[in-house]
Amino acid sequence: MSATAHHDMTHGGRRGAVAFAVLGVLLVVLLAVDLLTGDSDLSPRAVIAALSERDGGTGLASSIIAIRSTRAAVAVIVGAALAAGGLQMQTVFRNPLADPYLLGISSGASLGAALMMLGLPLLGARLPSTALSLGIAGAAWIGAAVVLLAVGAVSRWVRDILGVLIIGVMFGYVASAVIQVLQYLSSAESLKQFSLWSMGAIGNVTAPKAAVMAAVVIAGLLLSVICIKPLNLLLLGEDYARSMGLDVRRSRLLIFTSVTLLAGTVTAFCGPVGFIGLAVPHVARMIFANADHRVLLPGSILVGMDMMLVCDILAKNLVLPLNSITALMGIPVIIWVVFKNLRIV
Repeated sequence: MSATAHHDMTHGGRRGAVAFAVLGVLLVVLLAVDLLTGDSDLSPRAVIAALSERDGGTGLASSIIAIRSTRAAVAVIVGAALAAGGLQMQTVFRNPLADPYLLGISSGASLGAALMMLGLPLLGARLPSTALSLGIAGAAWIGAAVVLLAVGAVSRWVRDILGVLIIGVMFGYVASAVIQVLQYLSSAESLKQFSLWSMGAIGNVTAPKAAVMAAVVIAGLLLSVICIKPLNLLLLGEDYARSMGLDVRRSRLLIFTSVTLLAGTVTAFCGPVGFIGLAVPHVARMIFANADHRVLLPGSILVGMDMMLVCDILAKNLVLPLNSITALMGIPVIIWVVFKNLRIV
């Protein structure tokens, strides 16, 4: 190995280590700020006392921190899930503007939720709020899984990845058309409920739901770790990956399953949270200056966690829907990517 190549590798390793350290410290700071942010003013001392169960027996600070810590945990889970999902989709499709919802997973999940929120009232059925909340999450997840199974079945027969993309987009359009019909027929109350869900919200996820969400997302993340080697091979195209002995269709299905576990779960519990999965992988590439998924995957996950916490803090302070904040943060990154690619061309 030449001295120059050795220097580049050493420099890259040092840069990565510093970036991971800074992002890790930032994560701890943002978690602390998120716990201090909300409707009720709590001093850092009250937060520490509540976390160590020494809040004078009032229980008020403890209950507030319990709600806020659950919300912060959900923000971290959502950021990790969408970042990992977005990175995998951008690599598989070799498209910088791909996101975790590209295959219609979000549309499938939204259709499942719409059938619960808009379809049941049309049939005259009423569910208790707890049952409806669980039903919405379950139906949304089933909707995402159905789209995955359909795309997976088609991808077995389609050699070209572009064909898979077209099929996924078409499934998304079909789901959106059915949702529009349900919206047209629904009452104002049902429409408002569905509209609020579609804006994305992490504050409504209870601790038991967050635990289920975390378990499924961890499974999706573990699957994405298993896919690191195939992802590195797919960076240079499917033909190259095949020439290196990779079973492309099997790898593709594993990656799609991982993305469905990640993006489908987020949509099921929090609604379709936009732009994080699209923007974060580009920010991670910029920070780490590395295309190796052994670095880029954990890097993207850390950046995603940090960015979602920032979005949550801003959403609470500005009292705005989560998706409006993620869009305002994500759009400048996307514009930068587009102009960068245009310059290259």
